[in-house]
Amino acid sequence: MPERPSILVPLRVLEGESIPEGVPELLTNAHVVLLGYHVVPDQTATDQARSQFEDQALRRLNDFTAILEHAGATVESQLVFTHDGQTTIDRMTDEHDCLAALIPNATRPVENVLIAVRGIVSIDRFVRLASGLFATIGVNVTLYHVAAENETDEDVETLLDGIATRLSDEGISQDAIDIQISRGGSPQEMIVDASDNYDAIVMGESDPSVSTFLFGMTADQVAKQFLGPVFVIQHEELDDLEATDNE
Repeated sequence: MPERPSILVPLRVLEGESIPEGVPELLTNAHVVLLGYHVVPDQTATDQARSQFEDQALRRLNDFTAILEHAGATVESQLVFTHDGQTTIDRMTDEHDCLAALIPNATRPVENVLIAVRGIVSIDRFVRLASGLFATIGVNVTLYHVAAENETDEDVETLLDGIATRLSDEGISQDAIDIQISRGGSPQEMIVDASDNYDAIVMGESDPSVSTFLFGMTADQVAKQFLGPVFVIQHEELDDLEATDNE
């Protein structure tokens, strides 16, 4: 049986966020790093917020842990009070060696998963996540790539066929793997357009850029339009991040 992939599930634990319908079943075969976090105003000390809200936050975090464990996941939870939510998510993903972070939107029972492959970057992580989560539950997987102008169909097919072979070697049936190539639009728009018949998306994180800081991460934009859960595969190495949290 494939190794359980480690997945970070971040929740703003004091702001009404919870584990949406269908997500516990989606994570049945995962090792979940459940991050309950609360963003504290810059003028407020994180120690002060922790002393005031820790008990309430821990109760909610323990409830979510029980839900995930009941569905079959293994769970380690951590509560963080921070001034910077995204830095906390990035740092926790790195510290716990998570393959991906989950944007946990609600989903129906998972039958079809779209895996948006950008290139050769982090392919091993795509394979480990997909096989670990889906090899034993009969999910159909579509390997999807938006081809650049300088990419031939033959090049893309070679890439995707190689990934399909590795997934098959890791326990996903060849009959459950499909390949799809698109051209002619931005990757974000094409992924959303292709996602109508899928229950979850797996995609890589975006490289930092001016547009990222202005409009948010591409994965977040996809999740807002798709409305289902999105696994965001992390790059192989993350930059060193300043520990700004009080844990």
